[in-house]
Amino acid sequence: MSKVTSTRGTGGQTGLRRELGFRDLVVYGLLFIAPMAPVGIFGTLDARSHGAVALVYLVATVAMAFTAFSYAQMVRVAPRAGSVFAYARKGLGEGPGFVAGWMAMLDYLLIPAVAYLFAGIAMEALVPAVNRWVWTALAVVVTTLLNLRGVRAAARVGFAVLAMEIAVLLVFVVSAVVVLVRDGAQRGWLSPLTGDVGFSLGAVLGAVSVAVLSYLGFDAIASFAEEVTGGSAKVARAVLFCLALTGLLFVAQTYLVALLEPVSSARLAAEPARQGSAFYDAVNASVGAWLHDLVAASKAIGAAFAALAGQAAAGRLLFAMARGRRLPRVLARTDAGVPRVALLLAAAVTMVAAVWAARRGDGMDHLVSVVDIGALTAFVLLHASVVGWFVVRRAGTGAPPHWLRHLVLPVVGAVVLLAVIAEAATSALVVGALWLAVGLVVLALQWGRREGADGVP
Repeated sequence: MSKVTSTRGTGGQTGLRRELGFRDLVVYGLLFIAPMAPVGIFGTLDARSHGAVALVYLVATVAMAFTAFSYAQMVRVAPRAGSVFAYARKGLGEGPGFVAGWMAMLDYLLIPAVAYLFAGIAMEALVPAVNRWVWTALAVVVTTLLNLRGVRAAARVGFAVLAMEIAVLLVFVVSAVVVLVRDGAQRGWLSPLTGDVGFSLGAVLGAVSVAVLSYLGFDAIASFAEEVTGGSAKVARAVLFCLALTGLLFVAQTYLVALLEPVSSARLAAEPARQGSAFYDAVNASVGAWLHDLVAASKAIGAAFAALAGQAAAGRLLFAMARGRRLPRVLARTDAGVPRVALLLAAAVTMVAAVWAARRGDGMDHLVSVVDIGALTAFVLLHASVVGWFVVRRAGTGAPPHWLRHLVLPVVGAVVLLAVIAEAATSALVVGALWLAVGLVVLALQWGRREGADGVP
């Protein structure tokens, strides 16, 4: 793999090293998303959607497809670290750019905490003698050390972990098909698409607002735009490929496990304690304890490395915002092409949030409820950036926009996301509004400062 030495700017080394190929980008994207991401929230989605969990993931994939397409448009215009922060600055201006980065920060700093907590819960299920918070903290330390070694080192280890996850997923699919052919389904064959107690569009949309948590990560690929060889087109292809592949995997596995689920969605809704282990319980009851343990071990390792990719993306976002003089300048420093200061700050925040949540019975609920709002708000601003750049800002240059790609699709994507946000939990909306208010105060305090260049030669 070819390497390009890092660049330097004033105030310290601020360059990232180009050493990632298409496969590396796909590995990072799939690691962050995690091929078996629905395992941890299957029960919650099944209860909320009245059993139409496969339809939930189908709708969520379509909703995220609009966002992926807008990422593919903007990464060609602004191939910079920081992704949505850089794109909103380009398409909407400095203020909206800061807001987009600020809201994405809520997502990028807390998504790894959720993944680390998933790893801790899965490991505690396998080794009950050790508390989940110990496993959670250990996962943070190990993956942070890998990230500090650089993107190539992390990508190599990540590729092996990803291969393991896909192998386990294939074992599950084959085992589920064998059981269904031999014993039949516990629910109706169409129930994962229509519901097992009647169809409700509102229930499906409410579940979609939670399901998008499984997809958060494909967008992180764009954060490595300054570290990829071969240009921004490679980043755009990786974003679209990862979303399409994971959407297929999510729909397939939730369809199968919903057919194996012996407990009705109504009972899961009435007994929330069953929801967290619903996937594991269905596998254990239908296939056997051996697959239960295999899935749990795979989930533990896979979740930790999903957090690794998320932490790396969070570090790039902090780096980009600092380079744009929106966060302390020290976060823009790099060491041998690695933004180690930004990575360490991201790791510290993640460690505190993950261990705090691991020590509380309701910690997972608190984390999940706020993560999606930051990402969805940033995605809405991403769609606006496409319209702002291609339709508004370039209007006087004589370059006509493509009305479908640059107006219709982004507007539809933003409307879909706003509908999903409207169905989110009230507590999540409150936390999101408070985080936005803090960001606006920070922006107001910075307003009088001279706008600087982004520091990239």
